[in-house]
Amino acid sequence: MPLLLLILFIGVLAYFIWRHNATTLTRNCRWREDRARGVWRCAFCGAETQSRDAPRDCLRDRR
Repeated sequence: MPLLLLILFIGVLAYFIWRHNATTLTRNCRWREDRARGVWRCAFCGAETQSRDAPRDCLRDRR
């Protein structure tokens, strides 16, 4: 039983590390697609980008 909990803990920790490295979005990033204009716009900071998929990076500093 303790071995199973240790393996579970390591798995959860590895997931959080992977997730942290896979994206730079912050809690405040809320991307909304404006299909009429063909852009994605962040509802929090107003950053915009043209992309087919939702952005995976915070573009707040690139306005």
